[in-house]
Parts: sequence; structure tokens; C-alpha cells
Amino acid sequence: MYFRMLYRAAMLRRGQAASALTAIIVASAAATAMLNLYVDVQAKLRKEFRNFGANIVMQSRSPQGFTPGELQSIKTTVGDRGLAVPFSYAVARDPRDQAVVAVGTDFDLARKLNPWWSVSGWPSSKGQALLGVRAERLLSSQNGGFTIFFEGNSIQLTPAGTLRTGADEDSRIYLSLPEFEAWTGLGPTTVEIAAFGTPAEIDELLPRLQQSISTAEVHAVRQVTEGEANVLAKTRSTLFSSAAFIVCTAALCVLATLMGWVFDRRRDFANGARHVGRGGAEERIEKRGAAQIVLATLAMLEEDVHRLP
Repeated sequence: MYFRMLYRAAMLRRGQAASALTAIIVASAAATAMLNLYVDVQAKLRKEFRNFGANIVMQSRSPQGFTPGELQSIKTTVGDRGLAVPFSYAVARDPRDQAVVAVGTDFDLARKLNPWWSVSGWPSSKGQALLGVRAERLLSSQNGGFTIFFEGNSIQLTPAGTLRTGADEDSRIYLSLPEFEAWTGLGPTTVEIAAFGTPAEIDELLPRLQQSISTAEVHAVRQVTEGEANVLAKTRSTLFSSAAFIVCTAALCVLATLMGWVFDRRRDFANGARHVGRGGAEERIEKRGAAQIVLATLAMLEEDVHRLP
């Protein structure tokens, strides 16, 4: 009976039924899309935040830097949960005795670690260097290659491209790590790590790295880790609130449609109520038997069924 009433009402009031059905479809599609984004947003944001570089930095307390064994231990601890890139630093001098920071690194790993760097050309062969835009201006008077000195040792380099970040990297000269070590005799003093995972997983990785190299200083880049956590929380709350708002709005539309159907039938309900009241009064006044009451009730039910549209 219920489904028959619903079907007949929908057939007679097609406009209202179509509005309710459209509201349900739109709400279902929008809520499904929002909830899918709610589930996937963490992985997507992690991928985007990894483009901002390292979120963990390890620094050696030894002037000679990390040993090859320590570097291997760091890479083993990080495993497939991140990328560890070694960096070596030295304050060198140009032929005019001007100070310039020279950095040795693995260019392939540095390129993966910092995809946001604006680089005109990466070094691809021995003797090539990547110059920050300010360091390039410092050495601009030297045509072609240039020479820099560290503690009496010199190295001849050729610019392969320029680097622009808007930060300290613009004043540095980057060369390959093996050439840097052969020139200065210094090992990597810093390891920058781009760790994958939630902020809790990254915090759990910090003591493990500290235990692997007890003589090193390990700290998280809070600007990246905290920014990732805040953006994730705000994005998820926005998606969930949007989905809830859409579902509530659709529910109100359906409720308004159903209430319209009820108000359309209020006259029939009133007539039925008066009919029942009249029958009860007659039963009390005339004190008919139970059989007459049953017959009257069945007659009223039959009349109500015929009244249905």
C-alpha cells in the first residue's frame, strides 16, 4: 500500500517528484566525490609537499663530516621511506680573494630532492659546476671557466647552468661530491632527507636516525612538517563539511517535497477524521453492537482507499 501511494503521488506530481529525485542524485554524486577526495587528499598533499625539499636535516659534529659507513647507515635507516642526499660545504676564494661558498653533492639526488629549484642547466660531466645567480655575478668577469681556491688547493670549473631559488643557494657554487672531496679532503657534513609519511611517522623516524649516528644532530624542518599537518587538517575538514552541507541541503529539498504532498492531502485527512468522529458518536449514542462497528470501520477503510489518487 505504501509503495502504491508513493507511486501514484509521483505520477500525479511529476514536477515535485523530479525535483526530489534530482536533489538526491546531485547530493549522492557530490558527496561521493567529496568523500573520495577526503580519502585521497593525504597522499596527494604528501606528494606535493615533497616538492618543497627536505623535511629532516642531519648534521655531523665532526669537521671531517660523515664517513662512508655512516652515510650507508643513514640510507639503510631511511630505506624506501624517503630520499637522503649528502652535502659538503667549504668557504672558498676566487682569484680576487673574494669569499664564495662551494658545495659538493650528488646532482642526480639533489635534482630529485629539490624539483622546485629553477635551474637553467644541470652539470653532466666532470669539471662542470652549477652557479647560483649571485655567485655567477661574482665570477662574471672571468670568461668561460673559473678557478676557486681552498687552503692552497685550486680547482678549475666550467659553468653548466645557473640556479635561482631566492634563498642562500643563489650565492653558492655546486660541484659533484667526488670532485669536492678530492679538492678539499672534506666529507659530507650535512644530509638532507625528504621522508615520506604522516607527521607522526616522520617524528617516529627522528629517534631512529639519531640512534643510527649518535654523534650527529638530527632535527625536523618544522616549517614543512607542521605546514603539511595544518594544510591536511584544514583541507579534510573543508571537504567533510562540504559533503555534510550538500547532503543536508538535499535532505531539506526532499523533506519540503514530501511536506508539500502532505499539505495537498490535508483536506482528505480532515474529512476522514470527521467521518471517524461521526461514526464514534453514533456508536455511543445508538449503542450499536460490535458487529455494526466493525462493518462501519471496514466501510470507512474502503472509502479511504477509493479516495487515494
